[in-house]
Amino acid sequence: MSKFKHGVASGKLVQEIFEDAKINKYALPAVNVTSSSTVNAVLETAAELNSPIIIQFSNGGCHFFSGKGLNNNNHKATILGGISGAMHVHQLAESYGATVILHTDHCSRKNLPWLDGLISESQKWFNLHAKPLYSSHMIDLSDEPIEDNIKTCVEYLKVLSKIDMTLEIELGITGGEEDGVDNTDIESNKLYTQPQEVAYAYEELIKVSNKFTIAAAFGNVHGVYKPGNVKLTPKILLNSQKFVHEKFSTKNSMPIDFVFHGGSGSSVDEIREAISYGAIKMNIDTDLQWGFTIGTRNYFSSKQDYLKSQIGNPQGDDIPNKKYYDPRVWLREGEITFKERLTKCFTDLNNVNRNR
Repeated sequence: MSKFKHGVASGKLVQEIFEDAKINKYALPAVNVTSSSTVNAVLETAAELNSPIIIQFSNGGCHFFSGKGLNNNNHKATILGGISGAMHVHQLAESYGATVILHTDHCSRKNLPWLDGLISESQKWFNLHAKPLYSSHMIDLSDEPIEDNIKTCVEYLKVLSKIDMTLEIELGITGGEEDGVDNTDIESNKLYTQPQEVAYAYEELIKVSNKFTIAAAFGNVHGVYKPGNVKLTPKILLNSQKFVHEKFSTKNSMPIDFVFHGGSGSSVDEIREAISYGAIKMNIDTDLQWGFTIGTRNYFSSKQDYLKSQIGNPQGDDIPNKKYYDPRVWLREGEITFKERLTKCFTDLNNVNRNR
């Protein structure tokens, strides 16, 4: 019997998973997906490793899921893509035997209408199924004054808490570039969140609900970097936990559920240090894009003599090549190497067989 029910988690179950992760020193991979192939590969891996997973859609990922040919005026394509992708996960997660937290990634102020559309759909789902469409959403206003950031996040948490949803916020800026957001030239001091900022956010959000997580910056960056080129300071998370615990006399000595963004280029030791300080979620995007590419690249390289024409290959001029160029074949090769890289992520995050 599984510790956590299979399917899409919401409400108290999300918090129970996070608490279990914090107690047992593991974190959930939060995988950015863009297609049914990547969603299915995530579900397959999570089921095989018998551990909970976070599937997340970015704004751009939602648009790709609905189709780049669909007009995105008034965020139409991103909203529909987010709904379609979420329904795909709901339809298959339980059948795969996977426990999934369904989430959306960075949402800036200009994209809040996209989030509003998805929240509206979750409200409809809640009325019909007693659970929301998504488990949680992220609002990233880290480039704004903290007062404006938290004020907006509090208002959204009020709405989400009524339908059993969790909110992720960001304090400090994650460097690098991802999904069209370029922070490569950000001042270095903005890459490190201060304990006082975490305490301010905690104080305002906890008045509404305990269903929130904080992506605090500790030098992490989006993108791909060689180990050693990213200057991480995970101790910031520990200092923030101590500060909040002492300031508010919390029952838990680590009251914050932290999120680790921009994990590429981080060593396993740095990752596990962050986990020991209460990081229960780590975003994975860049490395898995490469993981998918490896499989398709290797396939096309090894089968190039069979992919030059529909008919004719080294076995004969009249031999058809359909079984080689069928997209299902090479997409599956991408899924396999994607799964291999994701399995390493689960292992690095100490998250294997956590659902038993």
